[in-house]
Amino acid sequence: MVAIGCNAAISVRVSNELGAAHPRTAKFSVLVVVVVAFLIGVGLSIFLLVFRKQYPSLFSESDEVKNLVYDLTPLLAFCIVLNNVQPALSGVAIGAGWQALVAYVNIACYYVFGIPLGLLLGYKINMGVKGIWYGMVTGTVVQTIVLFYIVYRTNWNKEASFAAKRIRQWGGEPEANGNDVEK
Repeated sequence: MVAIGCNAAISVRVSNELGAAHPRTAKFSVLVVVVVAFLIGVGLSIFLLVFRKQYPSLFSESDEVKNLVYDLTPLLAFCIVLNNVQPALSGVAIGAGWQALVAYVNIACYYVFGIPLGLLLGYKINMGVKGIWYGMVTGTVVQTIVLFYIVYRTNWNKEASFAAKRIRQWGGEPEANGNDVEK
């Protein structure tokens, strides 16, 4: 749930900073939220890896379930890190006004790539739950890489100008602070 909070927070922050013609602040906010989300994910993953023999007992008495959880915990740890960063990057894109792009990336990565790969690995190659999980994780990895690339290549000054145009288009007035966009 922390990742969802980061998603909402950075979405609002980026949109507000771009609307106020503060592209450097928007860019810095992106860096902060991605690093914080990554560090939170790493911290949770380390906790799970350290206690991977103990925490399954909280949920089941079955030795079979405990062994399966023990085997899958490294994959879970990786997913936690990835699933903390990916929503933060999605929030950045949404805050910048790229909702349609995020939707297309999401559809392509999960429904065109991740789910079919998971089904192939899980059922055709007989990897079971690990195969399905690997497919979905691969979809998330691809989505994260695509969103990271988009955010990395963004010209924040240009995005602030686009935000000002959208504000004027919808009948508002962008904040006037003496210069069009901060340098």
